Amino acid sequence: MGRLPDPRGSDGWHYHPKGPHTARHHRALNRRPLVRARIGGAMTAMTATQTPPASLHSPVIGWFDQHARDLPWRRPEAGAWGVMVSEFMLQQTPVNRVLPVYEQWLARWPRPADLAAEPPGEAVRAWGRLGYPRRALRLHGAAQAITERHGGDVPSEHGQLLALPGIGEYTAAAVASFAYGQRHAVLDTNVRRVFARAASGIQYPPNATTAAERKLARALLPEEDERAARWAAATMELGALVCTAKNEDCNRCPISGQCAWRLAGKPAHQGPPRRGQTYAGTDRQVRGRLLAVLRDAMTPVPQSALDAVWDEPVQRARALDGLVADGLVEPLAGGQYRLPLS
Repeated sequence: MGRLPDPRGSDGWHYHPKGPHTARHHRALNRRPLVRARIGGAMTAMTATQTPPASLHSPVIGWFDQHARDLPWRRPEAGAWGVMVSEFMLQQTPVNRVLPVYEQWLARWPRPADLAAEPPGEAVRAWGRLGYPRRALRLHGAAQAITERHGGDVPSEHGQLLALPGIGEYTAAAVASFAYGQRHAVLDTNVRRVFARAASGIQYPPNATTAAERKLARALLPEEDERAARWAAATMELGALVCTAKNEDCNRCPISGQCAWRLAGKPAHQGPPRRGQTYAGTDRQVRGRLLAVLRDAMTPVPQSALDAVWDEPVQRARALDGLVADGLVEPLAGGQYRLPLS
């Protein structure tokens, strides 16, 4: 079995002229018609003379220069804090829903210390209907840590970002790349889909990010920091606007002529069926309705007001218990509830 493309040139992406590979080794690679790469358990064909990553960089970045959306977190005045807020909000949430909440959030809390000075319940209140409100608590926790550990400035080092509460590998890489122009593989759903199609020849990436995908993403990174950061943003935008999950527009794609999936005839997805998430009737819907009542109230809410939002008592109680366990709701004496104050 062949290996995934390696930035050191071991699998045909590119070779350093002074590297250890001999001419005989190069000819052997060129004669080998096919290698196999395993990504998330799916076997996918990859030619041994893959298109060098450098040939992908210019068309994708050039396309981004012309077609990138003017989003507030991409403007210089957003700063690292604006980038961080956007990354928390954009997780599993479309841009059009994030924009109004983002602008209100930054107007109210332009620096991490401003948010850290407020109770966490205010972050939940301001989060509104973005969904997955635990992200609001995590962002509040990150703001407190930034204020306490870094004097109120979002740190630039990847390791320091990763050490903040509520921040994982993706968010740390995204902030380091988009806010500070550093060289990191930024793998969100859109980028993973672009790489799966263009480089691996499959329609969709695995459900969870794999080590093989991370290796491939590192192999595709430009060497220069600034160009790598631009590439990260460009591939994300390409996946969001052109190489979409459904109804991809290959005619608008700047690398359609090099796309392994398109050149293979767009083979259908071979993995488990991809089902969209349901919402109606779920505990998520009940939680959302309970939180809506608490967000709108500036004083503690009695149990009777929460009982009125959902008819099924067992599911309603389960949803409320979950909100309390997640720290999103604080129970009080006398059967009352409020958003958390600490």
